[in-house]
Amino acid sequence: MSNDAKYRAAIEQLDEIIAQIESDDIDVDELAVRVKEAVDLLRVCKAKIDKAELDVKQVVDDLSKETSK
Repeated sequence: MSNDAKYRAAIEQLDEIIAQIESDDIDVDELAVRVKEAVDLLRVCKAKIDKAELDVKQVVDDLSKETSK
């Protein structure tokens, strides 16, 4: 599975968790578990976004070096 697919899967899982929480049809014990899962998924997504940002920055830096020669 590609990083993009993993990111998309994490976003889809987050959407499901949010829908469950918003439905008010979840007990407190399950709510705590789902919130912890959401936090873990958010960390995964943030790490992927941070990595993509660094990759883009590197490409731009490399391009800037090439054009300044």
